[in-house]
Amino acid sequence: MKRTLPAALLSLTVPLALVAGCDGGGGGDAAKANAASGPITVWLSNNQEELAWGKAMVEAWNAQHADQKITAQEIPAGKSSEEVIGAAITAGNAPCLIFNTSPAAVPQFQKQGGLVALDTFDGAAQYIADRTGETAQQYKSPDGKFYQLPWKSNPVMIFYNKDLFAKAGLDPEKPALSTYDEFLAAARKIKAAKAAPFAIYPAPTSEFFQSWFDFYPLFAAETGGKQLVEDNKAQFNSPEGQKVAAFWKTLYDEGLAAKERYNGDSFADKKAAMAIVGPWAIAVYGDKVKWGAVPVPTSTKKDQVETFSDAKNVAMYSACQNRATAWEVMKFATSKDQDGALLTKTGQMPLRTDLKAAFPDYFAKNPAYTQFADQAARTVEVPNVPNSVAIWQTFRDAYSQSVIFGKQPVADAFSGAAQKVDQLASGS
Repeated sequence: MKRTLPAALLSLTVPLALVAGCDGGGGGDAAKANAASGPITVWLSNNQEELAWGKAMVEAWNAQHADQKITAQEIPAGKSSEEVIGAAITAGNAPCLIFNTSPAAVPQFQKQGGLVALDTFDGAAQYIADRTGETAQQYKSPDGKFYQLPWKSNPVMIFYNKDLFAKAGLDPEKPALSTYDEFLAAARKIKAAKAAPFAIYPAPTSEFFQSWFDFYPLFAAETGGKQLVEDNKAQFNSPEGQKVAAFWKTLYDEGLAAKERYNGDSFADKKAAMAIVGPWAIAVYGDKVKWGAVPVPTSTKKDQVETFSDAKNVAMYSACQNRATAWEVMKFATSKDQDGALLTKTGQMPLRTDLKAAFPDYFAKNPAYTQFADQAARTVEVPNVPNSVAIWQTFRDAYSQSVIFGKQPVADAFSGAAQKVDQLASGS
């Protein structure tokens, strides 16, 4: 489910065009830039709650650093944030920091020469390890360096509409959804009872990232935590990948999931009784939907399952000329205090160890988020490999043709895609 919100400028200090420090080319003396302090610019997500957090974070920093002020702007509008950022790298006018960097785009940004290795700064690798724990390893690039600081995740789960489940004769408090068989049985009841037009309605469109909200969470769960690509080899053309594909194909073949694009929120609009989303949705749905959440299903029941992280991270861009300040801002913005503020304002899960213990008061007051904090400890990220976006697009095309639209046998589609992905992952 993709959120689209209008663009707006956060004029927190002075207009962007007047700020020195990060604007201008990515050339120059890297060592000098790494040691330099001064004003910087940052881009923030266009999510309303994140903008509120970002504005407060910037004001808190600026109040203490008159000679190193931050100017914050919402990421400019475009077809996708990845496209906008890539264009800024090419033009040499990317900001110092972007608090909305997709892990899937990091390999391409790195290839463009657009990112600064955070390991350049003393203690950076240790800071990341201390804050994020073992999960941080998923965010290292193949050269062993960090070009992104793990920031926040939205571990996806199955949201379900309690009222629609009750209408279908299903238990609205503890529904049986943990296995494929249970899920399909519930989906058929929903359809038969006409509780909703569809049981679930993931986007059937071809954008590379759509597989993160249908196939990939279930693949992570089924495999116990595998990524789509490991050791430069595709993992989806496997018995586990085939099981996940067969599950989704059954949903589409039986009309339990829709093959048409829906211009809106199918879950909020009661066009579907279930959705795969993360904790950001709690605030969005609010009182509009009486919802519950459970882990994504697996072929056989498991006590604990992995899922897709849906993380966004912070990266430093090579056009930045005051990188010493940028690194200090990264640490400030991901401190325990700021992580707590982010959690409070957005409900998104900071990527730090033992989240519930770090913020016990928040979870005591907001118990609906507790299960997402538990799930946040068991997440799988997109693989950090060359040609990452092309790999996901290759997979999505094969998945769409075979699973959603049935134009090709799954085994043939996945086999062909795996060969292409192996070549792309090796840098070919």
